[in-house]
Formats: sequence, C-alpha cells, structure tokens
Amino acid sequence: MSGWQLATFAVLAVALAAGFAWYERAQPSNRVLALVATLAALAVLGRIAFAPLPSVKPTLDIVLIAGFVLGGAPGFAVGAVGALASNLFFGQGPWTPWQMAIWGAVGVFGAALGAATGRRIGRLPLAAACGLAGYACGTLLDVSTWVGFGGGESGTLGFILARGVPFDLALAGGNVAFALAFGPALIRALAHFRERLDVTWHPAGVTLGLALVAIVPAPPSARAASALDRPVAYLRAAQNRDGGFGPARGQPSTQLHTAWAAMGLAAAGRPPGRAVVAYIRRGAGQMTAAADVERTILGLRAAGAPAGDLVQRLVRKRAADGSFAHQVNVTAFAVFALRAAGRPPGDATVRSAGRWIARQQNRDGGFSFDRRGGPSGPDDTAAAVQALVAAGRPRTGAVARAAAYLVARQNSDGGFPLTQGAPSNAQSTAWAIQALVAAGRDVDRVRRQGSRSPLGYLRTLVAGDGSVRYSRTSRQTPVWVTAQALTALARKPFPVTAPHRRAAAERSAAAPTAAIAAATHLGGFVVAAVLALLPMS
Repeated sequence: MSGWQLATFAVLAVALAAGFAWYERAQPSNRVLALVATLAALAVLGRIAFAPLPSVKPTLDIVLIAGFVLGGAPGFAVGAVGALASNLFFGQGPWTPWQMAIWGAVGVFGAALGAATGRRIGRLPLAAACGLAGYACGTLLDVSTWVGFGGGESGTLGFILARGVPFDLALAGGNVAFALAFGPALIRALAHFRERLDVTWHPAGVTLGLALVAIVPAPPSARAASALDRPVAYLRAAQNRDGGFGPARGQPSTQLHTAWAAMGLAAAGRPPGRAVVAYIRRGAGQMTAAADVERTILGLRAAGAPAGDLVQRLVRKRAADGSFAHQVNVTAFAVFALRAAGRPPGDATVRSAGRWIARQQNRDGGFSFDRRGGPSGPDDTAAAVQALVAAGRPRTGAVARAAAYLVARQNSDGGFPLTQGAPSNAQSTAWAIQALVAAGRDVDRVRRQGSRSPLGYLRTLVAGDGSVRYSRTSRQTPVWVTAQALTALARKPFPVTAPHRRAAAERSAAAPTAAIAAATHLGGFVVAAVLALLPMS
C-alpha cells in the first residue's frame, strides 16, 4: 500500500473518530440511544433483505431520515454503525471505513435538510433528496474503489466512474422508490417515538459488558416542548397586572379564563405562578355553582396550590345518584377536580360519579351534555372519556365505544367539530385529542380520509403572535382557546397537575431504573445493533 493511500486511511480514521466524538459529546439521551441502535439495525436488515438486487437498498433512506429527525450526530452514528455492522455479513475490508464515513455523511446531510426545512418536507422533495444522496454516495464509493484498488492512477478514475454510473443510477432510483413508499411514514414514526419513548441500557454481564434495551414511557422531549413555546409566550404576555387573565390580551381578568390559563401553562410544564394563585383565591369565595367550584379547584391545583375547603363544598353538591347537577359534563369536571385534589380512583365520590357517567352513554357510543337520551356531541363525549379514565375505568367497553364515536366524527381536515357536520375548531379538537390520549389511542395515527392528524390540524391554527385561532375563520377568546390547545399539544388529559409535582413523580418512578442503568457509548451501542441481527445469521 502506497504512502498516500495510508494517508487517505489516516484521514478517514480521523474523520470517523471526530464523528463519534461529536456523537459522544452530544450526550445523547436514552431515548436517542435506543432509536440510533434500532435504526442502525434496521439499515443493516434493509441491506440484507435486498441483497439480491444490486445497489437497490432502503439503507441510505433510513440513514438520511435518521439524521433528518434526530440530528447530525445521531444520523452520522446510524450510518457509520450500519455500515460497520452490515459488513459482518457482507465482509470487512479496506472499503469499510469508506462506507462508514460516506453513510455517516448521508446522515449529516439528512440533518442539514431537516434544519433547512424545519423538519417539514413533502414526499416528492424527500424522494429527490434521497435520490441525490444515493447517487452521490455511489460516486464517492467509486472513488474509494479507485483509491483502494486502482492504485490512485489518474487514468483509471474516469474508467471506474463511468463503469459505476449504471449502479449509481440504480442506487439513486431505489432510494427514490423507497422514499416515496415509506419516507413520510418513517419520519412521522421516528418523530413520535422520539417524543414518547425513553430507553435505559442495563448491563447484561460484567465480563462482556453487553447491554440490553428496556423501553419505558418518557415525558415529552425537548423538541415537543419547544413546539409549545409560542403559545406559552402568548399566554404569559396576556397576563394582567392583577395576576389574572381575560378572554383576550388586554381585556379584564375573569376567574374562568384565569383557571383555564393556569391549566394550559401547567400542561406545558410551565408553573402558572403565585400571582395566578392569588387572583383565583380572591374570587374563590364567590363560587357557588358546582361547575365554578370545579374549575376553581382545577386552576388552583394546576398552579400547585391547595384547594382548601373547596373540595368539601364540591362533595356536598353530589346528588344521591352520584352525579353532579345531573349533567355528564359537570359530573366529569367533578371527577377531574376531585382527582386533582388528591382523591384516588377508589374514593367513593369519584367511583360513584364514574359509574353514573358510564350509565349515560348513548347507543351511538357518545355522550350528551346532560344525560342519556340527549344528542351526543364530541366535546361532551371527550369529557366523559377522560372522566371515566380518571375514575379508574380505562379499559371498559364504554371508553372504547366512546373513542370509536370520536374517531368517526373527525373531519377531513384532521380536526373535530362541535356538532356533527360543523366545521372543525381548536377547542373541540383539543378535547378529542385529550380523550384519545386518555383512551390509549395514538393520536398521530388518527387520520380520516388521508387527512392530517388532529395534532397537525391544531398546529395549523397557531397564529403569528403564538395564540391559537378558534377556527380558520375565527379568533374568538384567544386566551381560552390557546390555554385549552396547550393541554392537547402537550398530550395531557384532564386533570392537569402542577408541573413540579408531576416532575417529582416522574423522577420518583424512574429512580429504581436510573440506579441500575449503565452508561452506554459506542462499544455497547455497536453490540446492540449486532445483537439485533444475530437471529438471522
């Protein structure tokens, strides 16, 4: 091997070391570690599955999309480790460092594409980008062949590049086809799992130092939290000097809008603040109707303040049949308020309210505002679903039928209406999202007639100032609408708890796992990708 070839491999080694050091310095979360390892294994499996078709592989699409969703360092790691692990099957050689570097570069290209497009890209532009990456990758691999086996002679480079054109075109064409087939779906899936899952790597043995994957629920990712920033900023700016909120920025404060603002901020993980508590407390003594008492309790608890005697005042309003005001909606909010105040699902008042709500379900699976027999509506059905789950009845047939009723009412734009046949609006859509999350449905997959998801519809209503429009044609009560939209965008069913209390509970639940978790870096993560492939060998 000539000196300049050795120098070339030295440069490759430095580049690969820098890439993995970049990945290590990023201190990827357990969630990202799991996705990187899984995607590297998926890239390898894609290369193996399509081995009979020369150059036609989904591998580079997977690497590019990994970078697009996860960022440059994880994208590089998926590509480099995918190349290294797949060559355990196809053979290692001097070409392996080249493949690792080039595939890693495709992941970095995907990250650059994601940054340039705000991680929003159509099917055709994505396919074009994958095709371009495929052809460039093929050309660079041809150059690596010239370096490794052509002796670096300038006269042979043109011949090797020309001979590789059909294979490079096949690689680009295959990338385009695979991107058209599954590209957008994979992007949505990765974005969803990055938000919803976390991973801890546990040592499987002291001698080998291997790692196994354990998947556990995680709070919304930093990326999901950043999507809430503009609506949160709007609410913060809409707060009045008295600590309360009005229906719109600059309008006088009301107890109704202040309590809803507190719930929206808490759902987004932002403490509402002492001024909000002080304002709500000043009006608490004037609350007499069950619905007003319930809302006041929810506002105080969202802000982390005790509800005081409001809970007993609410309990005294319970009817003999277990309902509150003999109305489904008011009884549902009673369940939310009692659960927020610390009453468990087994509490007699909570349990009887849940039973009463379940008995009011209509034959179509929906619920009316009052009781059984009235016209079903998406809003009241969504409130009932969340109340049934909060009351300890998540797996009942009533919840499943009500969720099916909601899904059937989705409009073609992805949103939900106040009444069947009406246009979509933000508040009804938010109610539906919260209910479907409570019922265990994947709201990203709730799509009717090829429409966007309800979350996608809700995001389209975020205005330039951060407020959420009520609908395409209305901006009524933007504080109220924005606050309720925040609970849905954060995927938080009612009741909403104070951020610091929720975080403490999550830390407590995660403590046993964290105590035995092992830090996993390049070596363990390569082993995980290889282990995923062992059954095929």
